[in-house]
Amino acid sequence: MKSLKSILKKFDPTKNKYISREFQSYGIYLAETLGDWKRKSLYIKLAKTLPRSVLEKALSFVKDANAHNKGALFMWKLKQMGVFKSENNNKDKTT
Repeated sequence: MKSLKSILKKFDPTKNKYISREFQSYGIYLAETLGDWKRKSLYIKLAKTLPRSVLEKALSFVKDANAHNKGALFMWKLKQMGVFKSENNNKDKTT
């Protein structure tokens, strides 16, 4: 995990003017690593809402795999880890 000091050293206010929070920086890092720039806002949201350890585990799994679509594999791994609750399970519990 990167320290706040190392992140601030790399922060350039003229280049990164729209990134003001650490979770935004980490979301952009996820998008870069996965090669999925179209969904960078999704990764920023995940970095904001999910624990960093869960994201790191899924990212290390994707880095070790030789996948064509790393973004899809990342989301699959998060689902397999139980991060996302399925709607069918919630409906069964309420009835």
